[in-house]
Amino acid sequence: VIVAHLGSGASLCALRNGKSMDSSFGFTALDGLCMGTRPGAVDPGVILYLFQNLGLGAQEVETMLYKQSGLLAISGISNDMRVLLQSAEPAAKLAVDYFVYRAAKEIGALAAALGGIDALVFTGGIGENSAEIRARISAASAWLGIELDTDANAGAGPRISRQGSQVSAWVIPTN
Repeated sequence: VIVAHLGSGASLCALRNGKSMDSSFGFTALDGLCMGTRPGAVDPGVILYLFQNLGLGAQEVETMLYKQSGLLAISGISNDMRVLLQSAEPAAKLAVDYFVYRAAKEIGALAAALGGIDALVFTGGIGENSAEIRARISAASAWLGIELDTDANAGAGPRISRQGSQVSAWVIPTN
């Protein structure tokens, strides 16, 4: 199972028999998926550039990475997915597209680490409440065998995949 906790903070976890085998986080919560104000995966050379070429201090870089990056920086509008989905601005569309792309890419990596998956679970503020984001991530992950039930997805499930889908998809509230 891959659990996609999608919200202002976002991460994925690969589970085998209920035990975490891998996740999208690295040493800190900055790595992995693009989040509301955190960048997710970033080339370490960017950090060197901020210090060496822009002359930023450690506190400034920390603030940038934790509070001024992610969806907020890409869109220049908001870190809130609801606002971005409603916006007609190209930068908002880019932020949403990038969020979906990174989530699907990480799902693929975790599926490879597990040797395949039986289920994909959406949770967190975006995962539980955005049928559009669930649909887009599911479509990008269709190669795994996910067949979305459009009506169930619009109703937030709990099961949002079609009966007979090779990989089931679910919406389960965070506990």
